[in-house]
Amino acid sequence: MTGEEGKGVKTVDPKPAPRAAPSICIMDHGQKPVIRMMSFMLEFNGDLDTAYLTRLLQTYITECKLEGVNHDVAVVQMCLETGFLRFDGSVSRFQNNFCGLGAISASAAGDWFDSPEEGIRAHIQHLKAYASIEPLNLPPVDKRFQHVNRGTVFTIYDLTGRWASDPKYGEKLDWLLKRLYSD
Repeated sequence: MTGEEGKGVKTVDPKPAPRAAPSICIMDHGQKPVIRMMSFMLEFNGDLDTAYLTRLLQTYITECKLEGVNHDVAVVQMCLETGFLRFDGSVSRFQNNFCGLGAISASAAGDWFDSPEEGIRAHIQHLKAYASIEPLNLPPVDKRFQHVNRGTVFTIYDLTGRWASDPKYGEKLDWLLKRLYSD
């Protein structure tokens, strides 16, 4: 306490409100709203069309909520897999594949989806396949869903060696989550 305690006046040193820590669990509730995710993505890719980005992020939130997947985790994974929607790897933007499904090598382009919404749904369904044994709430669009060893992944760190062979995959996702939460 500071102030003039002897005169009956008490003041308290202001402390910043504690920041919420990001959840690294796949089956969880995401916390960040579209506006924060947009500013986060624009930090890394200022050339993004904001109307397109808003639509994508709203779709991520909706699809994740329907399947019980953490939208913060799904969005940072999309950022990592697409280079913040630059698509400078083996997957092109025209594939509507936001998570590298089927892109198992530099020469394998991966799966194609008819729309961004279908591609996002496949991403979320694939995450749920790894992280839960619960059935899907929507018709499956992820062609690889039945090939996943269900319920074997609980956090972003567990994706290393399963979703991607990069030994630092979980660490990269964690770093991105922390950046997302550094607003």
